[in-house]
Formats: sequence, structure tokens, C-alpha cells
Amino acid sequence: MSTVTNVHPDHFEFDEISEGEIATILAKYPPERKASGALPLLYVAQNQMKRQTGSAWVPTVAMDAVAERLEVAPIRIYEVATFYFMFNTKPIGKYHLQVCTTTSCWLRGSDDVLSACKKAAGIHNVGETSEDGLFTLSEVECLGACSNAPILQVDNDFFEDLDGPRTEALIEALKRGEYPEPGPTNGRHGAEPEGGRRVLLEETGSGQG
Repeated sequence: MSTVTNVHPDHFEFDEISEGEIATILAKYPPERKASGALPLLYVAQNQMKRQTGSAWVPTVAMDAVAERLEVAPIRIYEVATFYFMFNTKPIGKYHLQVCTTTSCWLRGSDDVLSACKKAAGIHNVGETSEDGLFTLSEVECLGACSNAPILQVDNDFFEDLDGPRTEALIEALKRGEYPEPGPTNGRHGAEPEGGRRVLLEETGSGQG
């Protein structure tokens, strides 16, 4: 049975780490425009829930705390939190597996990545959480890293250039409590061609004449 429950807390208070982050965020806005901080403050709340419970999500009481801090009606925050899919309004697993299946990733094999996630995590359908509570699987739209397709986002990190076996190996590492380095998984550097650069192979001068 999954260790993730749908019990909503009846209280939420920003901790010391969150308070420091909020001060930095709100300093970017004029006082009369601090409602513009809704998105980053929701992230602060979601990250605090991850620290405190192991599950990154935003319960209603946390949305209320954001609304109070920004001095807006709670419905303003509810609208934002339920519109953007990056905010989870119910508990999820320790690791959030987010598979991009938009065109570039699909053409490069995202179906294999999705199947590998289901197999390795023990999940039958998108939207489910594994019985051990470790993984929640989501299908997402373009993650904006098409040059390194297919992409799997784990929490806030991108794992790129995946295939079925590399995806299974990644998930097995997470099961062991290891967290592989994000980025390309096939050995290439950034978005350079596999095997290294093909052009501009020599260092040039400063250009100063």
C-alpha cells in the first residue's frame, strides 16, 4: 500500500528557510505589486512541504498562507495553483517522474522512457504513485530542452538523451538512495553533437585589433 496519503494538514506556517526566501522574492517587487510574487511563493510553500513531509505539494492551508502574505483573496492563489501543472495540489511520491511526450521527445523515443518508468517504478498508469511511495508518474508538455530529447524531469532536474535502459538504471539508482548527476545521460557535453563539437574546433584570439 502506498505511503502517500491524501490527508490535508489543518495548519501551515512558513519556516525559517522559507521566510528568508520570501524576503528575497518580495524585495523584487514594489509593495503595491507584491501579488506578482504568487508563483515564486507557491514554489516556496511546495518546497517546504517537500522538506517537511518528503512530498512536494501545496495544500490549501499553504495557499491560504501565501494569500495572507501577499494580501490577496485566497481564490487568487487557488486559481494560480490549479492552473499551472508544476504545482501539486495533492501529495505525490518522494520523486516526481515527469516524462515529456511532446513532438521532439516523442520522435526521439519518449514512449520507451515512459514504459521504462512504469516498469522500473512499478506504476501501471500515468498519474499514479508507486506502492512504496517513492515515485509519482506524470506526462507533461514540452520542457524546452528539445535538443537533448527525450527528457525526464525528476523533481526540478532534467535527465536528458534518455532511452529505455538508461531510464531504468536512473530509477534503480533512485531506489538505492543515489541521485545521479542531472544532464545528458549518453556522455555528451551539454547540447553539443554526440562525440564532441563538429565546428569551431580551434580556440580563437580575443578579437582585439
